Amino acid sequence: MDFPEVAITGLGAITPLGPDVTSSWTAFLAGESGLQTLKLPGLAESGLPPQVAGRMVVDPGTLLDPVQAKRLDRSQQAALVATAEAWTDAGAPDLDAGRLAVAIGTGIGGVETLLGQDDVLEGQGARRVSPRTIPMLMPNAAAATVSIQYGAMGGSYTPVSACSSGAEAIALGARLIRAGEADVVIAGGTEAAITPITVAGFAQTRALAGPGTDPASASRPFASDRGGFVLAEGAAVVILERADHARARGAHIHAMLAGAGITSDAHHITAPAPDGSGQIAAMRKALAQAGLVPEQISHINAHATGTPVGDSGEARAIHDVFGRTTVTAPKAAFGHLFGAAGALEALLAVLSVEHGVVPPTRNLTEHDADPAIELDIAVERRDLPQPAVLSNSFGFGGQNVSLVITTAPRGAQE
Repeated sequence: MDFPEVAITGLGAITPLGPDVTSSWTAFLAGESGLQTLKLPGLAESGLPPQVAGRMVVDPGTLLDPVQAKRLDRSQQAALVATAEAWTDAGAPDLDAGRLAVAIGTGIGGVETLLGQDDVLEGQGARRVSPRTIPMLMPNAAAATVSIQYGAMGGSYTPVSACSSGAEAIALGARLIRAGEADVVIAGGTEAAITPITVAGFAQTRALAGPGTDPASASRPFASDRGGFVLAEGAAVVILERADHARARGAHIHAMLAGAGITSDAHHITAPAPDGSGQIAAMRKALAQAGLVPEQISHINAHATGTPVGDSGEARAIHDVFGRTTVTAPKAAFGHLFGAAGALEALLAVLSVEHGVVPPTRNLTEHDADPAIELDIAVERRDLPQPAVLSNSFGFGGQNVSLVITTAPRGAQE
């Protein structure tokens, strides 16, 4: 059976480096950092020091209608902002509502609303709790809000798979198209969970990077002295489209989603399988679906959060499949967007193949790199053809997702 090809026709994002795709991509390629030291409300009372984190560079609520913004959690606001950009970029496809679906992943949903309204309950009583609390805190609200905004009646899906949520949403969107259930899917991830409870929880697992003296240098994937990840927030959305549908309406095709692999370690709730078997299987599944061999992948967008164990394990898994291949690690610049990370990094992979660029890994020189990492880490921008990029996203629970992005066929970009 021949499955439809999946084209990527729209891109949208709001990140710690910019309020849209162009500004985020430009700052990323320039080696800028979106990380800063924050004094979150409640940190002092909880005994936590100021934290390095990656806040969205613009409050997403200011980019929406004020009345609408007031009814949405910050994570939902971000999803709407990113979707609006992606939908416009795709040329606002005109299609049957039943053939348009939504898949927006998140790691935790509206946690800011949950914590804020719990404070109201404890301080002012039940009658002061907002009647919008549940719609603002439920994890599926971002996808539901997007589906309502764009009249998508082909299904509204919410993968909740920790750090791989956004990538899994994109993989799910591709499955819907390949299964013939949708012609267009709004797919991506969103997260706004920089709060004292999430910071404290991650700190207790010793997964967070220390504040240090320079917040821009806190996230150090693949470095010998890496000490953990930096929590960040934002949203990224891509418009997936059946390729023949996109060509028929003359859409610009940024790239193709050629393959996706999803596996689970079935090992531990936070630690990856020591032998990397789940990660290896996800990468091989994605390659097989794309009909490619390892030598055809020009570089890998690594999950690479900056944790000592996580980076080493992923590096071994990549080496097992690809040998000494080229990798880059965007979290050094953006921080870890948790449920939105996989979507943002898939979007960066799209731009990599479209513009022929291997983005740089910030905070790393050849001398700083962990000598046990047997990979070619791009520490500076490289301008050369990128016909196929594989992007990894791995999450707590043993969730593994790999996506293969390839250039659009010649003549199909316009």
